[in-house]
Amino acid sequence: MQVSVEELDGLERRMTVQVPAETIDAEVQKRLRELTRTARIDGFRPGKVPIKVIKRRFGAAVRDEVAGQVVQKTFFEALTQENLRPAGGPEIDVKTAQEGQDYEFLATFEVYPEFEITGLETLQVSRPVAEVQDTDLDRMIEKLRAQRMLWNSVSRSADDKDQVTIDFKGFLGEEAFEGGQGEDMPIVIGNGQFVPGFEDELKGLSKDDEKSFSITFPEQYPNPGLAGRDVRFEVTVKDVAESELPPIDEDFAKSFGVEEGGIEKLRSELRENMARELDQAVRTRLKQQVMDGLLEISTLDVPRVLVDQELRNLALQAGMLTAENAAQAEISDEMRERFGETADRRVRLGLIVSEIVRANEMEPDQDKMNAHIESMASTYQQPEEVRAYYRQNEQARDSVRGMVLEEQAVEWILERAQLIDEPTSFDAIMNPEEHTG
Repeated sequence: MQVSVEELDGLERRMTVQVPAETIDAEVQKRLRELTRTARIDGFRPGKVPIKVIKRRFGAAVRDEVAGQVVQKTFFEALTQENLRPAGGPEIDVKTAQEGQDYEFLATFEVYPEFEITGLETLQVSRPVAEVQDTDLDRMIEKLRAQRMLWNSVSRSADDKDQVTIDFKGFLGEEAFEGGQGEDMPIVIGNGQFVPGFEDELKGLSKDDEKSFSITFPEQYPNPGLAGRDVRFEVTVKDVAESELPPIDEDFAKSFGVEEGGIEKLRSELRENMARELDQAVRTRLKQQVMDGLLEISTLDVPRVLVDQELRNLALQAGMLTAENAAQAEISDEMRERFGETADRRVRLGLIVSEIVRANEMEPDQDKMNAHIESMASTYQQPEEVRAYYRQNEQARDSVRGMVLEEQAVEWILERAQLIDEPTSFDAIMNPEEHTG
């Protein structure tokens, strides 16, 4: 076998492979002889069909079959010989395939980039430092109280923050439209549950009141049949209620699954959960900074085939493709516009992290893998079924391995980066949007 490799644009390579004619011809003759013993052809007794007849009848098909198998075998042998790592499947172009001639084919493909990770010591990573304070715990208790809000019927008219229970029907012109009806629908005025303007029309209404009013749906409303249209609603008020926060007592604790220990036990469990959430949020922020920093210090070409594959995955998740056509779908301009930057970032970071793992011969920590699986299992009603699924499904375990190795790579980078502690608060970490600007 003779192999030559030509470098094309970027990471694309064209490999020419020549296989000696005798390699192909000998295998073809071998299979044709086997057919003389098994083939059934009219006019000939089984096992007595002349080789010339077999060759005339089956020769082309046998040669194509042998050639296909030779291409697959020799392609991977040539990759090993030339120390190439393809990023995707090759495009095969057969140049010569005639009997008595050397078999020659071209394989065009992209390879993974070769690069080194340097400059990690220049990375500056800010590490938020915070603890769960009593005030954080108090705010969490108040949020939980709001989740258990009590509603008490009142005889007055409705105002902001009151809950109004209504029957309603919507009309386009004189016709009721599909999905525009509801019965015993509770609406808290001011919460923005309904289309803008609807809740304002409920202010001042009392139990048993009826009202007809029109509002204009927003131009960007998801239902194109209603977007920008004037819609008339007929409403009947069934009840008006005002809110009351539940007392912080033993019953309140029990409503969150704390059967013994009352409020102190609830606060203790909440503090532990909040500490775990805080730790995870800090880890997420550190990882984000590490990934951003890796992109800044790393220069590498990215295989187009991997970016296209990620584009299809993102389009599939967005519902633009189906599972049946995603693998071979053409990449549209809309897909590139919506997901191109994200796909390139994901592939680029994947290559960088994979190189760190490979260069440092990292292996996934089994304890961390078990912890990941246990964390996922704990969110299900039948956790043992989830654990069994990961024990029995190699592909599922591979996904966990990938997550754990990425975590270990981030930890490895943080050990070499400039880590700067930044004192802050639980609320600032958990609700950053409220602490910016």
